[in-house]
Amino acid sequence: MAGAVSSLKSRKTGAAHAATNEATWVRITLISVALTFLALFLFLPLVVVFSEAFAKGTQVYIAAITEPAAAHAIKLTLIAAGIAVPCNVIFGLAAAWAIAKFDFRGKQFVITLIDLPFAVSPVIAGLIYMLLFGRQGFFGPWLGDHDIQIMFAVPGIVLATVFITFPFVARELIPLMQEQGKEQEEAAITLGASGWKMFWRVTLPSVKWALLYGMILCNARAMGEFGAVSVVSGKIREQTNTLPLHIEILYNEYQFAAAFAVASLLALLALVTLVLKSLLEWKAAREHELAVRAASAQ
Repeated sequence: MAGAVSSLKSRKTGAAHAATNEATWVRITLISVALTFLALFLFLPLVVVFSEAFAKGTQVYIAAITEPAAAHAIKLTLIAAGIAVPCNVIFGLAAAWAIAKFDFRGKQFVITLIDLPFAVSPVIAGLIYMLLFGRQGFFGPWLGDHDIQIMFAVPGIVLATVFITFPFVARELIPLMQEQGKEQEEAAITLGASGWKMFWRVTLPSVKWALLYGMILCNARAMGEFGAVSVVSGKIREQTNTLPLHIEILYNEYQFAAAFAVASLLALLALVTLVLKSLLEWKAAREHELAVRAASAQ
């Protein structure tokens, strides 16, 4: 019996070893395909963007990113992201807490709603806001009577940005909170901790890396949003143009050097996002490894 069990384990080990150790030519082919795709769709576009941005010299580059329209686009992009990210942090924490810690009717429906921006085209989202808050929209007459402008103004851009980006923080937190369960919170309550104290001392520290990761992704998506913002902004130069819209206008006006110069700012944002993402993943893995070592030492 023991021999049969040992033979079965040996066969399973051999099968697992064979499944993860392909022939040399297979590994070389897969690696080559992956590197080719990275070169064509990641590295080459980045090289083109930065080479075209500096094609006419540093002075043209600096002038393109500091002229009034570009400066306003940068400012408006930062404003939209600066409002959208905190709003989505609050929503993400609340949604993840409710879904992971409580059982209630309609939970799956709430999860589906959170994923809605992933399924809906950004242009459609912008059109929905136009139908709601535009001059001829559902709330348009009331907004006009009270001299409140949402579409073709900063509030509309913020609303569209919040809608497009609100799944990112929640989607990072929900799986982690569900995996962690609610034993730590229940223990804290049993020991006399208040709700807020339990949140700040127990819940938040346990999800901090996922929260930061979601914030980074949310910020990058907010700054790079084009479709929904292009519908609700009206593309008014030096008033409602964000960075992506300003790049499109420059390119359509055949100001290629200026367009690529401004585009390089978004490319830099993408690179910074990747670096921060890698650092957070390394830090989280390191902290988990230290926790495992401490647990095994005990």
